[in-house]
Amino acid sequence: MTSHTPPSGPRPPKTRLFSRSSWPEARHLADVLRTETVGGALLLAGAVLALIWANSPWSDSYTRLSHAVPWPGAPWHLDLDVATWAADGLLAIFFFVVGLELKREFVAGELRDPRRAALPVAAALGGMLLPALIYVAVVLSAGGDGLRGWAIPTATDIAFALAVLAVVSSHLPQGLRAFLLTLAVVDDLFAITIIAIFYTADFQPLALLAALAPIALFAVLVQRGRTWWWALIPLAVAAWTLMHASGVHATVAGVLLGFTVPVLARRPRGGGQPATADAGADQGGLAARLEHRWRPVSAGLAVPIFALFAAGVTVRGTDLGALLRDPIVIAIVAGLVFGKSIGIFGSTYLLARFTRAELDEDITWTDLLGIALLAGVGFTVSLLIGDLAFGAGSTADDRVKVAVLLGSVISAGLAATVLSRRNATYRRVAQRERMDADGDGVPDVYQHPDAH
Repeated sequence: MTSHTPPSGPRPPKTRLFSRSSWPEARHLADVLRTETVGGALLLAGAVLALIWANSPWSDSYTRLSHAVPWPGAPWHLDLDVATWAADGLLAIFFFVVGLELKREFVAGELRDPRRAALPVAAALGGMLLPALIYVAVVLSAGGDGLRGWAIPTATDIAFALAVLAVVSSHLPQGLRAFLLTLAVVDDLFAITIIAIFYTADFQPLALLAALAPIALFAVLVQRGRTWWWALIPLAVAAWTLMHASGVHATVAGVLLGFTVPVLARRPRGGGQPATADAGADQGGLAARLEHRWRPVSAGLAVPIFALFAAGVTVRGTDLGALLRDPIVIAIVAGLVFGKSIGIFGSTYLLARFTRAELDEDITWTDLLGIALLAGVGFTVSLLIGDLAFGAGSTADDRVKVAVLLGSVISAGLAATVLSRRNATYRRVAQRERMDADGDGVPDVYQHPDAH
């Protein structure tokens, strides 16, 4: 009998989930998290102010301001009230930044590598499909009234989530923070696609084709490095106006404009090596510069003002028991709290089982559960989809707002409970990640991945 010995040689390393990314990516992540955390605090302030104002003795002034029309009789369907301007106009800035971030992720970030992209994409898909299925099941069991809102619990609000994270667990390992941000970016991409396909009303194809002209001119200018504000801003406004007139939600124009901006730094005129995906985005690419300029406007102004006009629901004199038993409310809360967490955690667990991947040594499945629960904070995009599904001021509008707020608060509270228990461990990991023994400005773990 002949014996067979296994071939000698090193075994291929196992795939690690939530491992650290490169140092340039880590620096970009830190900048984004700082801005979004501050923006999340302002978003929360806007939402709280809206709730207090809408339930105060001065609630009539809140309603009058929300429904005031600055330019009555304006052409191109621009005779919008203040609340709609906040949702359609200011959120276009938010979605422009989303477009820039998406482009950067696909060109120079986590999503450029299919192996690293598989995890956040699978998690985002699971975190959108299961909430939608739960919503549909709950609504159908109650008679089917309100099915149009199936997409409301599928979104994650990264600013709100990061504000919670900053309070309860500011030392979360870099791999998990990167996963949360990339997951939210992919989530935004799917949400944009849902809005464009399923929530387009009174479609006007000629206006949509016309919107492509200013977008194309915008693309030509930014691809050539021309950042003339007096040309780019009018072109962006023209694209937004025509997109709004087409029936497609106007914020889609912001995403398309963001997609046109180059990520990598331009090659020097005197020759030299072209920028690479690893370094170019970190060395002054136009997308990075525009994102640095417009992200504070989005996080500090556009989203908080939207929250101020979107979260103002009056509950005075309302039968809260009947409200909480409403099928739409139950469906949204269940989708955000259970659908998002189970969908994200379950799809990640299955991916690890089928690929035989292992968690990074600093991370446990409990940590992932906390992040999955945190992804149930819907808010901004969920409120926007609610407006598109049922109409602002409709019978279902207040129910949607209550449900989104309640589901987001419950998800945030559960996530805070889970993550805060591991904060001491996170602090030790963060201290190790900041160690820079040679003083070159790059932490040792990014130069020597095996050093601990």
